[in-house]
Amino acid sequence: MQENIIIADKRPSTQASASWQRQLSQAIRDPATLCKRLSLDESWLPGAATGHQLFEICVPDAYLTRIVPNDPNDPLLRQVLPVIDEASTPQGYVTDPLEEAEHQPVKGLIHKYAGRVLLIASPACAINCRYCFRRHFPYSESSPSRAQWQEALDYLRADTNLHEAILSGGDPLAASDKQLAWLVEQLEGIPHLKRLRIHTRLPVVIPDRIDSAFLGWLAATRLQKVVVLHINHPNEIDQAVIDACTRLKQAGATLLNQSVLLRGINDSVSTLATLSERLFEAGVLPYYLHVVDPVQGAAHFDVPDDEAKALVKQLLEHLPGFLMPRLVREIPGKASKTPL
Repeated sequence: MQENIIIADKRPSTQASASWQRQLSQAIRDPATLCKRLSLDESWLPGAATGHQLFEICVPDAYLTRIVPNDPNDPLLRQVLPVIDEASTPQGYVTDPLEEAEHQPVKGLIHKYAGRVLLIASPACAINCRYCFRRHFPYSESSPSRAQWQEALDYLRADTNLHEAILSGGDPLAASDKQLAWLVEQLEGIPHLKRLRIHTRLPVVIPDRIDSAFLGWLAATRLQKVVVLHINHPNEIDQAVIDACTRLKQAGATLLNQSVLLRGINDSVSTLATLSERLFEAGVLPYYLHVVDPVQGAAHFDVPDDEAKALVKQLLEHLPGFLMPRLVREIPGKASKTPL
């Protein structure tokens, strides 16, 4: 279990001089480069190369600087370093674990739950997490152009029971602000929509993404704004991330966090308790703690349900109720997340 927790760096971001687009374009996309930059032993290269062939790596420098060099057990490194275990195919681990292909009535839109729909606003991510449940997602078939968005928007207009639009991906904030502002403007014009939810990891991996252009259209929308971050370990929260969260709150967004319970990364009471405390210090409320979705390539991250429930029971002894994330599993066909 990972206990290596680092006190958040209070220094300003070293990436502030470069735009978020440049930082993303310069992200490490080669396992040999990643291993060299972090002074990892060459014995890690064959496994990293195998995992990379299955699911390409992407690690921006702003995230890389939070990883401890020459430590293969660093909890941030383990989220992004490909390993040979990804080539195993245990029974029950599949390419579409949530059966999302069954819930796409139109291109770019997933409708599984009452009152809300998910829009694939971008096929790209700023970082490729090795446990990602969409690591096999057919983005080329599910990412509409601006002209093709009309079918999804018509679907939203036709169903007056829909009150919330969720921007997802990939990572929706990997799209340009011009594209996002246009899409949100279209959503604002649908009278029965009340809320805009954005699921994103970009404020964590490249905090400079939360810039004036983004904040301008976000603050201006009439829709209630909820930004759901994805942070799994307290070491991911440095001063630049805290500053990005502050800017989001100043734009009127409610900030929530969802984590994934990951073997060897955050599967300890002390790590989860510290994560909740640091999130709240950054103005973010813990929301969900997901067990690993059974996606092919991620079985080595799994924490059995009995162990997960025992962890959460112990966590209750350390945290107030408002800092307790809800332990859940997403089961295909169910009307909501399933509490464990």
